[in-house]
Amino acid sequence: MAIYVAVQPNDFEVTESTTINAPKAVVFDIVSDTTDMDWSSFWKSSETMQNTIATPNDSILQTFTSKRIKKSELKWHFMSNDDGSTTVTRTLDADNLAFMTKAKFALFGDNEEELSEQFKADLESIDKKVAQSMATYSINIDGITEYGGGFYLYQTISSTGSNKNTAMRAQFDDIKTFMTTHNITASGMPFSIYIEMNLENGNVIMSNAIPVSERVIIAEDSNVLSGFMERTKAIKVTLKGNYTNLKEAWTIANKYLKDQNLEASDMSPFEVYKNDPAKLPNPAHWVTEIYIPIKETLEVL
Repeated sequence: MAIYVAVQPNDFEVTESTTINAPKAVVFDIVSDTTDMDWSSFWKSSETMQNTIATPNDSILQTFTSKRIKKSELKWHFMSNDDGSTTVTRTLDADNLAFMTKAKFALFGDNEEELSEQFKADLESIDKKVAQSMATYSINIDGITEYGGGFYLYQTISSTGSNKNTAMRAQFDDIKTFMTTHNITASGMPFSIYIEMNLENGNVIMSNAIPVSERVIIAEDSNVLSGFMERTKAIKVTLKGNYTNLKEAWTIANKYLKDQNLEASDMSPFEVYKNDPAKLPNPAHWVTEIYIPIKETLEVL
């Protein structure tokens, strides 16, 4: 039996792929973090795994050592698809198998088939972990604050809830094009002013705006307008996470307004987008500040 085991192949290769509904940068971050391998049924805590070469958002080469497989390489490749998903491919190139590992494979089954099933399970676990990481969000009530106001460039639109995000992107793109053409620099992050808002169906009348440092004189035929926001006291609530959670955040803000016996002023509520989603593929990292301007109470002497 020992002779039979000894002559078993010392090396083999296993490859499995899957498609995950997430940007490849998000998937890459999960896989490249070798300090958190709880998703893997292949890797054991007694074994070592480290990144040897990593090309951000493209590929990873990992070295793997264990009593089972004394020397091996794990290769990962990440490919973006047109629908925004990512195809992940994982390949194990193993050689110098331990004697007992070869004995186990010789007695109980094909090594490649067993590892292939482990790889499939790992890829399913990565899919779930990616989904969980993208769904994470938090809502914080910051309380009453003072918003500085200032000049801004804007466009106004009436939109249904289903078309809101598309309409916002189009208007922000128009404003940015206008600013580039006229050599105007933004003085802050984009924001949306809600002239009317229906939280139930998402329908809005809104002005999408980009702040500027001074008043801009606009031609009469321009589709971009110039506005000014007064300094105001406001309730502030911060959402960290996907914009799909904004309805909940606005509900919490309105409840806080009522619970604190505060009254909204005539100024329209607004939300400020503190970072750029185009640069942050994981929506769990997006930050939105909600402001509801409030009437100031006069102290009785």
